[in-house]
Amino acid sequence: MSSSVIEAGPKADSKQPLREITHWINGQKVSGASGQFADVYNPATGMVQARLPLADLQELERAVASSAAAFESWSEQPPLRRARVLFKFRELLEAHLDELAAIITSEHGKVLSDAKGEVTRGLEVVEFATGIPQLLKGEFSEKVGSSIDSWSMRQPLGVVAGITPFNFPAMVPMWMFPVAIACGNTFLLKPSERDPGVSIRIAELLKEAGLPDGVFNVIHGDKTIVDGILDHSSIKAVSFVGSTPIAEYVYRRGTLNGKRVQALGGAKNHMIVMPDADMDQVADALVGAAYGSAGERCMAISVAVAVGNQTADILKQKLEERTTKLVVAEGTDPKSEMGPLVTGVHLNKVKGYIETGVQEGAELSLDGRKSELPQGGGFFLGPSLFDHVKPEMKIYKEEIFGPVLGIVRARDFDTALKLVNDHEFGNGAAIFTRDGDTARTFAHNVKAGMVGVNVPIPVPMAFHSFGGWKRSLFGDHAMHGPEGVRFYTLIKTVTARWPTGIRAGVDTTMPTLG
Repeated sequence: MSSSVIEAGPKADSKQPLREITHWINGQKVSGASGQFADVYNPATGMVQARLPLADLQELERAVASSAAAFESWSEQPPLRRARVLFKFRELLEAHLDELAAIITSEHGKVLSDAKGEVTRGLEVVEFATGIPQLLKGEFSEKVGSSIDSWSMRQPLGVVAGITPFNFPAMVPMWMFPVAIACGNTFLLKPSERDPGVSIRIAELLKEAGLPDGVFNVIHGDKTIVDGILDHSSIKAVSFVGSTPIAEYVYRRGTLNGKRVQALGGAKNHMIVMPDADMDQVADALVGAAYGSAGERCMAISVAVAVGNQTADILKQKLEERTTKLVVAEGTDPKSEMGPLVTGVHLNKVKGYIETGVQEGAELSLDGRKSELPQGGGFFLGPSLFDHVKPEMKIYKEEIFGPVLGIVRARDFDTALKLVNDHEFGNGAAIFTRDGDTARTFAHNVKAGMVGVNVPIPVPMAFHSFGGWKRSLFGDHAMHGPEGVRFYTLIKTVTARWPTGIRAGVDTTMPTLG
C-alpha cells in the first residue's frame, strides 16, 4: 500500500482538459480539499485522463459522520422498503450497463464485453440482496420451557466500509454494499485509485433509486485513508479485496481495533488436466481463463498442471495455436480479446516476472513482450506461455496478475493434487477430466475455497458465497450469499415469558428451562 499513487509517465493532451473526479458524501459530489491528487490513466493510450483527489483524515471524518447519521433512520426502515430501493437500483444498472462498462474500459483497459460481464455479475448480487426480507428471517422455538418462548433475529452492525481493488471496480464493490445496506447498515466505499470513476456513477444511480443521503458514501485516498478506516471507532466492519500482504495487514490492524474483517487476498489458481480430458475444450478454457482481462483476475488460471508428458505436449501445442491468434487491442475495439494492463508500473512488474522465469530455467514458449502490439504508448503486453515450470520457481510461487500461464508437468493425479494443496494460496482450483471418480476425489480433497469440474473459473453465483482458503482469505466469512448476510449482521436471541408464568420466590441456582 504505497503512500503515493502518482506515476511518472506521459501527460494528457493539452487539448483535452483533465476530468475531475470527486468524492461522494451525503448524497452529493464533493471536491477534494486536501490538495493532494493522483493521476488516472487511460491504459490504452498511456495518457493521463483525470485527476483524483486523495482525501485527508478530516475528509474521512466527514464521510464517516454522514454514514453514522444516516444509520439511525436507515436501520429502522423495514427490510421490504430497503429491498425496493435495490429493486430500482437493479433496473438502473441494467439501463446504464453500456455506460458503466465504457467507464470501466476507459480506466481499467479491459475489453467492453468483459466490462459488461463484470457489471452483470455485480448486478446478480443486487438481485440476491433484494431478497433480504426472507434472508433476515430468524428462528422461533415455542415452549423451550414452561411458558417460555425463544427466537432469534439479525440486526445491522452500523457503519461498514469496503476497500476494493482495481481489477473489478464495479463488481467487487457490488459484492459488498448491496448486502450491507440491505441488512440495514450504511456503507463507506474506498475504491482503487487506478479506476475510481465508476464508483461515483454507481453512487448517483443509488440516489436516483431512492437511497437516502449518507447511506452510501465514496471517499478516495491512499494508505492514509486505509489506515484511517481501520482505526476509526465508528466503523464496525471492513471488507477488503487485494493482494495477500495487504489483506493480512488489513485483517490484523482491523481486528486489533475490534472490527469484523473479511479480507480476500491473492491467488495462484491451478487447473489439473487429466489425460482423458477433451484437449480442445481444455485449451479453449485455459486461454480464456488465463488471458481474459489480461490475467488481472483473482480467479484467473495461471498454472496448468498436466498429468503426464504426453498430456503436456498436446496441451502446449493446442495452447500455442490458440494463443497466437488472440487479438490484443484497445478495449473499445470490437475485435479485441485482450486489452492493456492497468498501469505502466504494473506492466513493467509483469515483464519482470517473465524475465525472471527465463532466468530460472522455465521454457518460454510464447513471449508476450515480443508480440505484435498496438502502438501509441498504451500499457499493452501480449500473452506469455511457460512450460516446464517448477514449484521452486518465483513465477510459480508468486501471483503475477498478468497474462502469463505456466505449465507444470506431474507424473500422476496424486502428485498434481499435492502440488495444488501445498501452495500457500487456496482461492480457486479446477480439474478437467471425463472420469467421475477422479473429479469427485479432487473436489473432496483439494484445499481451495472454490472448485471447478470442467469449469475453468468457478466463481459462485450470488446466492452462494465467494471466498478462498489458506492465505487467500483472512477472516471467518466469505463474501455475498448467506455468508455476506451473516458478516453484516449480529445475531440476537430473545428468551421470554410473561408474568403469569413466573414462579414466585428467589432462586439462586443455574437457570434451566425445564
